[in-house]
Amino acid sequence: MDVACISYKETGYFSPTVIDYLEDKPELKEFYSHRPTLDGFAEFLKNKKVVADRELLADTIDDQYQLIEQYARIWDPGFAVPQPVQQNIQSLRSPNTYTITTGHQLNIFAGPLYFIYKIVTAIKLTQQLKAQFPDKNFVPVYWMASEDHDFAEINYTTIGGKKVHWWHEATGATGRIHPETMRQALNQYKGVLGMEHYAPELATIVETAYTRFDRLADATRYMVNALFGRYGLVIIDADNKRLKQQFAPIIEQDIIEQNSFKNITTTNEKLHQLGVHIQVNPREINFFYMKGSLRERLVFEDNVYKVLNTEISFTEAKLKQAIVSNPERFSPNVVMRPLYQECILPNIAYIGGGAEVVYWLELKSNFEHYKIDFPILILRNSGLVVRKESAAKIKRMELAPADLFKPTDILKNYWIKKHSDHNLSLQTEWAELTGIFDKLKHRAAKIDPTLGPSTEAVQARLKKALDNLEKKLVRSEKQNYHTRLEQIEQIKAELFPKDSLQERNENFGLLYVKWGQWFIDELIRNFQPLAFEFAVLTE
Repeated sequence: MDVACISYKETGYFSPTVIDYLEDKPELKEFYSHRPTLDGFAEFLKNKKVVADRELLADTIDDQYQLIEQYARIWDPGFAVPQPVQQNIQSLRSPNTYTITTGHQLNIFAGPLYFIYKIVTAIKLTQQLKAQFPDKNFVPVYWMASEDHDFAEINYTTIGGKKVHWWHEATGATGRIHPETMRQALNQYKGVLGMEHYAPELATIVETAYTRFDRLADATRYMVNALFGRYGLVIIDADNKRLKQQFAPIIEQDIIEQNSFKNITTTNEKLHQLGVHIQVNPREINFFYMKGSLRERLVFEDNVYKVLNTEISFTEAKLKQAIVSNPERFSPNVVMRPLYQECILPNIAYIGGGAEVVYWLELKSNFEHYKIDFPILILRNSGLVVRKESAAKIKRMELAPADLFKPTDILKNYWIKKHSDHNLSLQTEWAELTGIFDKLKHRAAKIDPTLGPSTEAVQARLKKALDNLEKKLVRSEKQNYHTRLEQIEQIKAELFPKDSLQERNENFGLLYVKWGQWFIDELIRNFQPLAFEFAVLTE
């Protein structure tokens, strides 16, 4: 694939806060630790304090993979965890190994494209850091949001413009859901894949994932491992008693003292004053109680700790006892999950989308309170994949990569003005009229100073009239280029479905059908995690 890169700012699809972070605006510096640069990593690595129990971490992840292997060998005796994954799991035991982590919900069939892009960014960054720091090892990690209970956010995907929906009523942690009711969605997805090229390969992967495992977390691990295991990606399911035991002291302290609520609320007030749109607001208690298919908020009322919508309650003494004996039942919410992650991993960077980067900026003071290192925040790579047929149209239309991100109407007007044989802009004429009005205002002021506003009102009415005339000129010229402008609409509809980024809507499936593993290889080759540019990838 050929790649053309443009700045995130130029796309118009990223928030001002994200752009300010990438541009190193000084007002945001107190909300993160080190810059997302090689120099920033070098500085961080000098002082990185790992609190994770490396042996326990490696043993737990190894056990999770062994379980998958045991299941898989029932129908595939030759199945084995990829060697690069095994090596990386063992590498976690070494004091000179660090993780690069990204996380996401358990979207069926890997959800929208950016699910894939997150993981690719993590893999590529580990390769770049290894080249820069050869005496250290770097492991890409996909953190499955297996404790999340927002089933409605993960039970569908869109492939080829068609929505594939898993119709099922689910409660509790999504990672614990049995995928047995996915058959209709699975058949729909495979139907869209078809039978050509790499479709049978991908169909086998998803069929195995969603019919051979009894937990969605395990199904997701199998699928993601099938796509990325050869690159050494390590997948972790933190819905685990042994891992939660490491976090138990913070669970107890935060529930009782409500430190995260105090720290993050104070930070959010500062960010609000800077005009930052707050992504998440903390609660007094930022944990759920989880048991079986139950996952409900924990609240403090009438001097006892209650689990909402249940009869379960704890005194403070009973709460402490429950955390010690069953820490796996206490599930962090969105503001405490990052702290949990950094406690159990030797992590130095977190890769997320724009909204994630902003909400992580809310958390640094809480990390400082618990004396946990705050990771370097990396905006995941974004990409736009352009098929050969579309690329040919774009070339004929003489459109630059940056032009593609303009809204359709603006792009049409831009193209018309650029290609018309007539000058459709009245800017020159308006500049001349502006000079005349400056003279008129000066003359009127000499006669009567109060005539200034009247002159400006006349000027404003004339400007509006000229703008309307310019629009009519463009509209008339559009009739002469009707066919070409229809092509612009077709290009935009394909590359920006629902007037949004392709990566936020379309699933990776049909791209994999066309190119197979080569598609992922090309993403890894072309993505540059520390360049912070949007990649337009053309076949």
